[in-house]
Formats: sequence, C-alpha cells, structure tokens
Amino acid sequence: MHKHTSLLRSGEAVQTLTITTSWKTLQTFATTNLTIWLTMLLLCSGQLRAQLGTTPNIKHIVVGRCYSYITLVNPSLRFDCEEIWRQFEEAVLRQSSCNVTVENYHLMFYSIPQTRPCDKFLFWSKTRTLMQSYKAAVRHFWTLEDTLVGFMFNDLIWCGQEEQPGFDFSSCPAWSACRNHAVYSLWLQASQTFAEMACGNITVLLNGSIVNAFDRKSMLGSVELDNLNPQRVNYVNIKVVADLQGPFIESCSQGSIVDLIQILQSRGFRWTCTHNDQTLMILQCVQSPKQSICQTYANSLSHRQSHIHQV
Repeated sequence: MHKHTSLLRSGEAVQTLTITTSWKTLQTFATTNLTIWLTMLLLCSGQLRAQLGTTPNIKHIVVGRCYSYITLVNPSLRFDCEEIWRQFEEAVLRQSSCNVTVENYHLMFYSIPQTRPCDKFLFWSKTRTLMQSYKAAVRHFWTLEDTLVGFMFNDLIWCGQEEQPGFDFSSCPAWSACRNHAVYSLWLQASQTFAEMACGNITVLLNGSIVNAFDRKSMLGSVELDNLNPQRVNYVNIKVVADLQGPFIESCSQGSIVDLIQILQSRGFRWTCTHNDQTLMILQCVQSPKQSICQTYANSLSHRQSHIHQV
C-alpha cells in the first residue's frame, strides 16, 4: 500500500515535472517568437518608412533611364543626361521639400524640348492598367510616361531636407501635405507640357465603373484639359470603359463624362465619345477570358467567321 502510494506520488512528481518543463518551454518558445515578431515588425516598419522617403539610388535610376531613352527609345535625341540630373538636383535640393514650385523645374524642362507627330496623344485617368495594355496593342499611342521626363521619373519619390544638403531617404511628405510638393510640382509641369504639345486627334481613356470618372481635380481635369489648344486639336475622342461585369456607373450620356463633354463644347473642341470600344473589350477579355460576356463575344465572332466562309 505504502509502496503503491509512493510509486503513485513518484508518477505524480514526474508528471508535474513534465508539465512544468513543458510550460517553461512553451513560455520560452512564446517569448522567442514574440521577440522575433516584434523585431520583424520594427524592421518592416523601418522599410515602410524608407519606402516613403526618396527612392534609394535615385540618381543611378534617373540617369540610367535617361541613357536608355536616348539610346534605345528615341535615339534621335541628343541630351546630356548628367546635365539634366544636375538641373533636377538644383530644383529640388535648394528648397525645402514642401517649397518646390513648378518654376523650380523650368530650367530642366526648357533644356529638354520634345515634339511628337499629331494623332498619337493618349490621355487617361484612373485606367492605368488598361491604358498600358491599350498602348501596347495600339502601338502608335504616346502618353505622358513616354516623354523623356515621364520615362525618367515614373513611380519614383524624392524630396530634399532642410537640416543638411541632399535627399531625404527616410521620409517625404505626402502629396496632400503641401501645395508645392517636390514630386507633385514636377508632374504638374510635365502634364502641362504634354497637353500643350497635343495635336490632331487625341484620345482620352476613362473608367466607367467608378463615380467621377472625369475628376476636375485630377491632373487630367485640372491641368491637361485646361492646356489643350482647340486650334491644334482636331477631335477629342473619349473612350469610356467599364469593368466587364460592371458596375456600369458612367457612360457618354451620364455622370461626370457629361461634364467633360460640356467643358469641351464650351471651349470649342470637337469630340466623339464611345463606351463600347471593341479593341478595349477584347483587351479586357484577354485578361479575363472566362467572363460570360467574353464567351458570348467569342461565340459571336466564331459564328460570323463561319458564315463568311460559307458565303
């Protein structure tokens, strides 16, 4: 009896020791994991903060893109990429990050004039992905991103710092934080210059699945539209594109597109508008071929081709 009790207690002791050891192991494991998690969080937060600062290696990126542009994209151009970078630095680094005006970039823009044949200008708002596909399919289109400045600075962030000369790689203010934002001012000038160059028949690509497809406060509405010259532009061809499955919020006859048309008319522009462009729908179907509307359209084309062969 006593022996059994003793053995039982020994078993309880072993069980208690095992539980205690497991609990300590669990605590150590949890503490270690928590430490790792917090470390990763801090590192990620640092990376996020860094991403909000000037793009790392910005000089190499900008100058490299410049050489790529004048060597591969448009070899007819003869620009000094190092001089362009120097003028860019002067525009940005001599002012605080929220005090870089459009005028600060004038010297740089004046030193790199560009022209483009008419009938090739494509403007867009809130349709970036589709615009890129459309431009790749209809290769003669030319967007702001295809200009030298657009090509060099697309998707980059930059700002100076007041404490010491140079770029601030840790943090830059958001566009909405100040009126004369270093990045915003450059794109403001680039958009104005691009619109002033536009001639012939131009195309405007808008998203019909959102409210305010044409936003008067956007670059298109507040800068580019106001700098189009009705004496140089023959037609403004508006193309409204909704997502294949909707929602179908705006079109040529409803929503903010109507406001755009009224502005064009008041300024003496001739215009066209469509919200069922065949090429754009095919491009959407290439991205989402299983959509019912794409299946219907494919069957319709097959039936049409079959009928032509029979004839």
